[in-house]
Amino acid sequence: MHNRLEGKVAVITGAGSGFGEGMARKFVAEGARVIVADRDAAAAERVAAALGSSARSVHADVTIAADVAAMLDAAQAQFGGLHILVNNAGIGHVPQPLEALSEAEFDRIFAVNVKAIYLAARAVVPRFKLQKSGVILNIASTAGVSPRPRLTWYNASKGWVITATRSMAVELAPFGIRVNALNPVAGETPLLKTFMGEDTPEVRAKFLATIPIGRFSTPEDLGNAACFLCSDEASMITGVAMEVDGGRCI
Repeated sequence: MHNRLEGKVAVITGAGSGFGEGMARKFVAEGARVIVADRDAAAAERVAAALGSSARSVHADVTIAADVAAMLDAAQAQFGGLHILVNNAGIGHVPQPLEALSEAEFDRIFAVNVKAIYLAARAVVPRFKLQKSGVILNIASTAGVSPRPRLTWYNASKGWVITATRSMAVELAPFGIRVNALNPVAGETPLLKTFMGEDTPEVRAKFLATIPIGRFSTPEDLGNAACFLCSDEASMITGVAMEVDGGRCI
């Protein structure tokens, strides 16, 4: 433990499982206090309880502006401030021809993966501008850099996240606000089966063959990378979409 986030307060969305949980655990281990936000209230409570007094759970649907405002207010109310926002909540769709995805599912993907980041930025940026500091970390995907076929609309949503991250970084840098992204490859999370369509040894082997290091991203991998980008060690880094993908995008 290096206490790289000592004194920091973070809100992490989708932190009730998977990559979000991994980041929450790492942030607390490095000295941060964390709002564990998730639309699954029980999952958020489980993670926060495991992390003790340095974490609090908040039930939040990131597609609803009032919920987003409430989760940010919780950071102030529970821990007296806010320094880091991690937009991690995301969903995918099962592999299918691009013309087959229903309009309702398309709308849901873009609400969670795209609109939620807009809502969060609209709520948090004025706060960060007032304090002349802050870090926003958006969780994108290798899908936004090296898209797989039959995942077109998911790929497109993550490409948007990468472009938004770079644009936000340029606009907000004069206010002391840094904005970066992480591009994980598929990981051992609840979304893995969605991306693969089915979870069998054969499908896993085919998927893993595209990752030179030969394994999926883990919550710990994302936690480590996120901790660095959100720490003062990365004070000169903004507008980066860093791959955490074992060489997948090379």
